Amino acid sequence: MKHVLLAFLLLSAVGWPPDALAQRRHQPKPLPPANAPTQSARLELSLEAYTSDVQVQVLPDDSSAVLLVEQESLVSRHSKYNFHKLDHALQTSWTKPLEVPKDFEFTKICAEEAMVYALFQRGSQSHKLWVAALNSRTGEISTTTFDTKVSDEVYELKALGGNLFVTVQVEQHVTVLLLNLRTGQHQFLPSVYEPVPAQLTFLADSVSKRAKFVVSQTNGVKSRLQVKQLSAQGKLLRTEYVQAASDRGLLTAQISPGDSTERLLTGTYTLRDPRYSQGLFATDLAAGVTPTGARESLRFYDFFNFKHFFDFMHPAREARFRQRGARRRATAGQFRLHYRLLMHDLLPFQNGYVLVAEVYYPHYRYDSYGYSYMMSPVRSFDGYRTTQAIICGFDRHGNLLWDNNFVLKDVQHTDLLETVRLRPLPDGKRLALAYLDDDQIRYKIIDRTAPSPNDLSVPIQTAPATTAKEQGTSTRNAGMLAWYGNRFLAYGYQHVRVDGGRDRDVFFLNTVAFE
Repeated sequence: MKHVLLAFLLLSAVGWPPDALAQRRHQPKPLPPANAPTQSARLELSLEAYTSDVQVQVLPDDSSAVLLVEQESLVSRHSKYNFHKLDHALQTSWTKPLEVPKDFEFTKICAEEAMVYALFQRGSQSHKLWVAALNSRTGEISTTTFDTKVSDEVYELKALGGNLFVTVQVEQHVTVLLLNLRTGQHQFLPSVYEPVPAQLTFLADSVSKRAKFVVSQTNGVKSRLQVKQLSAQGKLLRTEYVQAASDRGLLTAQISPGDSTERLLTGTYTLRDPRYSQGLFATDLAAGVTPTGARESLRFYDFFNFKHFFDFMHPAREARFRQRGARRRATAGQFRLHYRLLMHDLLPFQNGYVLVAEVYYPHYRYDSYGYSYMMSPVRSFDGYRTTQAIICGFDRHGNLLWDNNFVLKDVQHTDLLETVRLRPLPDGKRLALAYLDDDQIRYKIIDRTAPSPNDLSVPIQTAPATTAKEQGTSTRNAGMLAWYGNRFLAYGYQHVRVDGGRDRDVFFLNTVAFE
């Protein structure tokens, strides 16, 4: 070992032999992993992260995308905004300037069919809102100003029937603000008004043309869900409750898109502690209730009984964990798990639905330089970390058909955000999950419950293989969106290092397709 170290030091001092250096430079690139995606198109904008901000809105209906680009002005403190329309090949169709009133800051963006809506709030007066509505086919822009009279924090923005539904917090309650862009009127919907920390999920159902809300409610001991359906004009059409008759409490859920004949509700449940999920539940709302109010279609699926939920563990550790759980169940009757889940919208798939839910936990930083009055390190919240995503297939009645798992790597967010994206593959049997991790596209192919690798990745491609050698580095403010068909759209800021050429800093968009 000493001789090897001495030889390495001598080579470092006198330089590597020319032949060795040439071999190192011309080593063949490793082959891409199995089922690697293609990146057939790329768009680069000459933008830098510290002087610009870009919002990406995909429009699956016509396989296009719209960018809202904010750039700092060199002569004033007022930013400049532009809309960019991109076609399926990421070619620019047109660019339109957007004149944003002074002191208004971008908040959220959403779309409905060909319409794109950008919501702005006035910095020091958050109750004043300004909406820009873009017709992506014609490039026509209309704007509307609202004064809600109440300062509020915006959580979510969705469009339905040309109106905007804004989930907001007013004082200590979560509610919904309806913005009518035709009349310029607004109203807080009294049918959705829950005390914090109630959880609320919202589906703008383009099939039934209804706004569907699922709200969690608790009395401190038991928790239940309230399902509300509203018209596109905000009128309450239906309310129903879902509650377990056992000691299980229902935490949060997603409702399937579609008419009244198909209404699957799928979510998480807990055993006493409302912070943690024990498993998933599912119920067919169309099946109705018994005279006593019970739902015979309500089914529970403990994570302990899933085939792949614990794939993030080493096999030996998983075996010990399952043995401990079995002993606890035999003696105490239950084995409580401690997981938090962020649920995605249900996606129709194979005459049923597929659900993706990400397992996360809040992360705290302990400052050794500052101490509390009890002489202990100060703990401060440091965002969220996501460890894995579970993928489950259900039939239309809520029967769990299969489960799988995608173990993630070093995913951190300041806010609680969705990380992985999902698209069905052309064969109609498999699914592709993907997300960005630094300069890599990490992905997994799901074929029902069949095991598959969790460590597949390819670099974000900066140029075709026939051009100069390039490498993307320092990727940040990046993300991945499910686009159309079997395609995703990757985006972010990136430094591109060019071998023998001039480096560049860009905002990029890459088409990512799986076969």
